[in-house]
This record gives sequence, C-alpha cells and structure tokens, in this order.
Amino acid sequence: MKAVVTSPIALWAGFVLAHLGLGMLALYAPGQPLGDVTSVYRFWIVDYAFEGYGWVGIDTVWVYPIVAILPMIAAAAFGPDLYASTWLTIVTVVDAIAFAVLLGHSRRVGLPAIGWWWIGFLVLLGPVAVGRIDAVTVPVAMVGLLVLATRPALAGALLAVAAWIKVWPAALAAAAFVALRERVRILLAAVAVTLVVLIVALALGAGGNVLSFVTQQTGRGLQIEAVMATPWMWDALLGPGHSRVSYDSAILTFQLQGPGVATAAAVATPLLAVAALVLLGLGWLATRRGREPGEVLPPLALALTVAMILVNKVGSPQFVTWLAVPIAFGLVTAASGSGRSFRVPAVLGLVIAGLTQAVYPYAYHELLSSPPNLVMVIVLTGRNLLYVALFAWAVVALAEVVRRPVPEPAVVRA
Repeated sequence: MKAVVTSPIALWAGFVLAHLGLGMLALYAPGQPLGDVTSVYRFWIVDYAFEGYGWVGIDTVWVYPIVAILPMIAAAAFGPDLYASTWLTIVTVVDAIAFAVLLGHSRRVGLPAIGWWWIGFLVLLGPVAVGRIDAVTVPVAMVGLLVLATRPALAGALLAVAAWIKVWPAALAAAAFVALRERVRILLAAVAVTLVVLIVALALGAGGNVLSFVTQQTGRGLQIEAVMATPWMWDALLGPGHSRVSYDSAILTFQLQGPGVATAAAVATPLLAVAALVLLGLGWLATRRGREPGEVLPPLALALTVAMILVNKVGSPQFVTWLAVPIAFGLVTAASGSGRSFRVPAVLGLVIAGLTQAVYPYAYHELLSSPPNLVMVIVLTGRNLLYVALFAWAVVALAEVVRRPVPEPAVVRA
C-alpha cells in the first residue's frame, strides 16, 4: 500500500484531481471565488488595456508590481470568454512545474509524502488557492527555494521574478541572502532581473508608475480578515455604536471602521519593517556563529513569511498560499537531515488552510453583516490565533539555532 501511495503515478493523479476539483470550485462554487480573475484582472486587460484606455502599471498607477501583468495578459490568449479557464490552466501548469521539482527533491531525501502535503494544503485551502495572482508566485518561489543549494543564481532570479509579481517573495530572497554563503550570486541574479524589469518598463513609458505599487498600499485601511483586525471584529459583534464593516470601492475590499482602527492600520507597515529587521538580525547572528544554512534558512523563511501576514493591515485569504513555500522547503530540508523537524508547521499550515476555506468563499458574507456572524468570527479568530502560534514556533526555532552552543573544534593529537 505504501509503495502505491508514494508512487509518482499516484502523486501525479492526486495533483491532477486536486486541480480539477479546485478549478470546478473556482468556476462554480458560491461566493464568487474567481471574482478577482473574472472581474478585476479581466477588466484591467480586456476591457481597459485592449480597448485603448491604457495599461495599468505603465500608463496608470497600480497596486501590483509590473510583472504581474504578464499572467493576466496570458489568460486572455484564447479570448475573453475563456479568460477564467485559461487562467486556471496557467496556474495548473506552473504548479505542475513546481510539483515536479518538489517530487524530485522529496524522492532524493526519501520522503515523497511531501508532495501529498502540498496537495492536501491546496485542497483544504480551496478555490482561492488558484484564483488569485498569488497562485502564480507560489510555485515560482517554491522552485526558487528548492534550487538554492545547487543553483543559487537561478534561485535568486526566480525569487526576484516572483517578487516582481507580488512583493512577498522578497522576504524569502532576504532570508536566503542572510543564511547562504552564496549570497553574492543570489544578489547579483536578483539585481539583474530587477534591472531588466525596470529597463523594459521604463522603455514602455512607465516612468514612476513602475514603483507605484509601493505607494498604492499606504492608504489602505484595516481589512476584516487581517490578524490585527481581530479585536475590532469582536467589537463589531456588539452592534450599533461600535466598530463596523464597510466597503472601500477604491480598492475593492471590506475594511473596518471604529476607534483605534486608523492607528492600527498606520502602525502596521512600520511594525512589519521592525519585525523583519529583527528576524533578519537573528538569522545573520546564527550565520555568524557558524550555523549551517539548513539550520537557519527554514525557520527564518517561515518566520518572515508569517510576519508578512501577521503584522499586516491586509489579511486576504490568498495570503495563506504563501505558507506552502517555506513549509514545503522546511519539510524537504528536515528530511535531508539538516535542521529541525517541520511537522508542527506542516500540521498548523493544514489547519490554517482548512479554517480559511470555512470562511472564504462560502461564508464570507456572514462576516459582512451588522453585526457579523458570531460563529464565523470565532472561526476567523481561531485561524488568526494559529497564525500567531506558527509565528511563535518559527521564532523559537530560529532563536534556538542562535543560542545553541557552538561546537568546539576537534583537537588533533599527534
């Protein structure tokens, strides 16, 4: 039985079935899980750019880094009527490439079940796992981390490409720069990709719009799913006169209004910057103490990734997809005999994914009522507390690497 389950045929069959199921849910499940793709991405490309009104990120400011436009354009290759199905096909193809790389590494370390973990994670997270631009960055970033040890320049380039689609993989690149001895090659590759992106964008007339994604996020409020928003969601349960959920038509998200909300939103980005610097400092200290990359990089990458979710005024459900990259990398590294076990993060990641699907897309509307639904607030709170637990695990793991006594050098006796 074990041989059947761990066979490449069974794993690939599971991968295909999972993506077919996710695709069907994305297309037909209640709650419009593919709404961003069919209403927003399609509008930017088909109804706006193709109709001659200009290109987002080039002719106008944009919320995403400029390379994010490429998969959105690619989804229009077979016409606007097939935009959604083409998008799902693109996501499946890039996931398949990453899955093949993951299976290759997991077989080499003798633990092919890591592939099943990622399949289970995707299924538990549900249609949002394939219905956002994050679904393109995850497989690119996953391959980037997995090839770090053997192809550091390629890894740096892939992580840079992923970061120019959505910013979060920049945290993985920073972690790799701190933890690996081949940091110069990683940095040079990332810089080369960045220069190519900037040169092409500027040649197309983007000007300052190429960096507009940095400033476009500053005006956002506190989104209802954000971990930081949890106290105000409970306050909103008390009804009129307390915090309430409102819709921001400019950025198409549901945010909170109430006492202290604006302050929390304002401190989120500076607090995230401080958290990232502290974590990178711990990683640098561990590296200076002679720790191996396999000990430092997995908990550092996980801690930075979770920090970008935990200390964030935006808490979109697709952010959960980011967890797959550092957790899968940690599982592979631990199976190779380097670093600590990643079983706890693996379990927490699966539960976080399942609780997220319980809220979005099927019952998301229950959070928007006034007052919001108590059961859904409890589920969301449980999910957010697990984020805190996952972050605590990663920080403790990283701190243990730092403070572990440095082994004495072997004494050679004549």
